[in-house]
Parts: sequence; C-alpha cells; structure tokens
Amino acid sequence: MSEHAPGQEILIVTGMSGAGRSTVANALEDLGWYVVDNLPLPMLKTLADMADRSGGALPKIVAVIDVRGRDLFDDIQQTVAELRGHATVRVVFLDATDDILVRRYEAVRRPHPLQAEGSLLDGIRLERERLQELRASSDVVIDTSRYNVHDLSTATREMFSAEDTPGLQLSVQSFGFKYGAPTDVDLMVDMRFIPNPFWEPELRPLTGVDAEVKDYVLSREGAAEFLEHYVAALQPVLAGFQRENKRHVSLAVGCTGGKHRSVAMARELADRLAGVPGVSVSLRHRDLGRE
Repeated sequence: MSEHAPGQEILIVTGMSGAGRSTVANALEDLGWYVVDNLPLPMLKTLADMADRSGGALPKIVAVIDVRGRDLFDDIQQTVAELRGHATVRVVFLDATDDILVRRYEAVRRPHPLQAEGSLLDGIRLERERLQELRASSDVVIDTSRYNVHDLSTATREMFSAEDTPGLQLSVQSFGFKYGAPTDVDLMVDMRFIPNPFWEPELRPLTGVDAEVKDYVLSREGAAEFLEHYVAALQPVLAGFQRENKRHVSLAVGCTGGKHRSVAMARELADRLAGVPGVSVSLRHRDLGRE
C-alpha cells in the first residue's frame, strides 16, 4: 500500500440497516467529502490508494460499508488498523432503537435483509447481535432514533462542518430523562439533585433560557460547588482527548423534563468550558419545547 498524503481522512460509515447511512452520506457529500456508497470491504484499501494517487484532490473520503456478518468484524478491524498507519481513519456507527427501526421499515414496506422467514424484529435483533462488537469499537456512535431525515442531515452537517475549526469540538446538550437518556454521548451528568423550578408557580411556564430560571438553578445549594469541581475535573479529561487526537466529544446534561435545570446548567457549562484552551463548544437543547 502506498504512503498516503499527510492530512488524508477516511471516514467509514456503517451501522444498523435503517439507521440512516444514506442520509449521513448525503450530508457529508454536501460538506465536500468524496462519498462511495455500498463499498465492499475488500475495496476499502483500493479506494484509499485511489485517493492517494489523486494528488490531494480527494483529501476527505467516506466509505459507506454494510457489515452484517460476524466474520467481517475482524476483517474491518484489520483493514482500519492498516489504514491508520497512513491516514486518519474513523468508524462512524449509526444506530436506532428496535421499535424505531421497525417503524422505518414498515413505512417503506420493505423486509429487513436478515429476517429471512422470520419477523422484521427477528432480522433487526440478529443484525444487532452481529454488530455489537463493531458498535463497541467504533470511534463515533450516533443514535438516530429521535431524528427525521432533515434533522439527521442537519446534525451531521453541524458535527462534521465544525471539524474545520482547529482543536477539540465539544458538543453540550440538555435533555429530559423522561424522554430517554441519549445513548450516543461520551459524558453525562444528572441535574436532578437540584430542586425543580417546575414546582415554583412563577417559574413553571419559563425555561432554563430565561434569566429567572437560570438564577434560581445556579443559586441552589450544591450548584456552584458542582460547577466549580466539574469544570475543573473536565479540563484534564478534555486535554487527554486532545492528546489522543479525538476530534469530537459530547456532553449530555439531564434533568426530568429537559426544560429547566438541564437547560440552565448546560448553558452555564458551555459558557465556562468555552474558555478551555483548544476547545470549541456548541450547545443544543434536545427536548426544549416538547411539552
């Protein structure tokens, strides 16, 4: 295999059938990545060599790979290890809950590729079992359960367009536990140790974006201490991620409904962490407005 040009990036997009591989690939193509869909795994090294021979015309390539067999797991791990000797390679695994995948397949009236004579759910469970090792070893896991096609495209563009900014990209999001905890984040903190502004009549209709709620949350016992110690604890963690060449880290901040405490605290954490050298911070509120 030839020596690849410095700075060459290879993104391998894989995951559960129906989780949105094509949507993510299209969004990456919009960002200028060279995308090859449904690439057979043995052709991955050939694609990398082709990019190298392009003379820098293809610095960012995406290979969308369908890996359903247990025997292919070792193959993809070996291939990735070989490519990492010459280029920056990341594996992005797309996932969604079983019930969401069932709904998506039913909406398009197509069988799952592994269901054979069994049910749709049987096929999904078999694929999940076969891919569990690959999911665990992937660099980035994106849970698409809560995204429609438009939202997934937007989220993909936001995640990967930020990579043009030097340093570590830290995504902070608030969420409500009653809507389910996110499964695709690196770090998670629970704000339910703070009294809930929901029970204050004048604060109930407001959100953590409002100054009144923010002041209430940050002035509760334990809030200031948490902020001081957590931000201090995160700094060596983020520095370690940078040393390991990790580009994107996600932090989820939760409370009961994702309306008051988590929103206020996520905003405060984002503001404070934006001052960490080499770190760029983005903020989103996953469940704000769902009530």
